[in-house]
Amino acid sequence: MNVALFYALTGAGIFTLGLHGVIIYRHLLRKIMAINIMGSGVFLVLAGLARRVPAGPPDPVPHAMVITGIVVAVAATALALVLLLRLLDVSGSVVLPDNEEE
Repeated sequence: MNVALFYALTGAGIFTLGLHGVIIYRHLLRKIMAINIMGSGVFLVLAGLARRVPAGPPDPVPHAMVITGIVVAVAATALALVLLLRLLDVSGSVVLPDNEEE
């Protein structure tokens, strides 16, 4: 197993853990954190698969995409946290309600 495949498999595992968090948790802050974990997994896969030829230099385009993605992820996280605080002010809770009908 080479290094690129190891990074790709690790990134896929991290993405799966984040997806599990998005599906399982009801608390919105945990969902935001799980989405960030999913993004980190995608970034790791992109960085791991950047090497086109084993002996050659890595491709700079996936690295630029990762750097751009990190900036976008930070901005999206800040927006999500602001919306979370607004929801807390309006409703007093940041937990999604159950789907049980009464």
